[in-house]
Amino acid sequence: MSGKGPGLGDPRATHLCGAQDLEAWGAQQPALPLLVEKPGRTQDEACRQWHGQSVIRPVEVEYSAGRVTQEARRFLVVHSSQLAQQHTQTYTSAQAKEAKALTDHVQRVHARWFACEADAAAAIAEYEHHEPGRRGRRPHPWRYHAVRYRVVADLRRTRRARRGRPAKTDPPPLEAGYRLGVEVEALANSEEANGWMVLATTVPAEVCSDTDILRAYQDQNTTVEPGFRWIKNPAAIAPVWLEKPERIAALAMLTVVGLLVSSIIQRQVRLSLHTHDQQLPGHKGLTATPTAAVVLALFAQVALIQLGHR
Repeated sequence: MSGKGPGLGDPRATHLCGAQDLEAWGAQQPALPLLVEKPGRTQDEACRQWHGQSVIRPVEVEYSAGRVTQEARRFLVVHSSQLAQQHTQTYTSAQAKEAKALTDHVQRVHARWFACEADAAAAIAEYEHHEPGRRGRRPHPWRYHAVRYRVVADLRRTRRARRGRPAKTDPPPLEAGYRLGVEVEALANSEEANGWMVLATTVPAEVCSDTDILRAYQDQNTTVEPGFRWIKNPAAIAPVWLEKPERIAALAMLTVVGLLVSSIIQRQVRLSLHTHDQQLPGHKGLTATPTAAVVLALFAQVALIQLGHR
């Protein structure tokens, strides 16, 4: 099973029904059954709850022989109270960061001057991403704010056409042109859209209930999910430029082997600590389930000195 993806097995789902459609379906339900409830991690934190329900949706499944069929697959739509809180905090932080970038953007837009209305309209098309970005780069959309532009006729002072001191009665030289006005509106965060995730599995409901599916997925958070975070970390591999597909595949294989070795180290250390009822110093005190990174960090001070043989 996996989050927002096909289940394990020989058949491979190629075109899933959209996860957003399933999340929207879950948000429309009056009440979903309570699957898992855990106490808060601190005394002030409320209980963490996971509500969800399975649905069957048709998908295109591609087999190893190349045959593609339309089959029904089971999706577990889950709402997590803890994940909803994280999504809200992430949205608020990202919106505040984007607001700072928008302040600089608005200042640059206001500083531009256009001799004709057509040039100002072209600039609006560029800002609204109706044209390709500069130097082949994709235009940067604003995700957390609605930005609207309008053409404003304006006057600005310019240099005098003739030299010499102007008379006191002469009006200051002005130039007619156009500027852009900008209106910025912060987009509200939809509380109903926060905290949703979709798990796909090939296991039928008669064999494994919704609660068992969710618990099995949560158990992966101490094994599988940290491994994927490690393998996606750019610090795990030094920057390298590869062009040939064979070398890219070889690098991916070496990365997976490194993840396998790291997982074996973590597994063996945890089994040994459990067997001998011992703990190791971790990031937040003693722990019986250290990660491979914590174990390797404990050996950072160990040095191997080789003395010459007599």
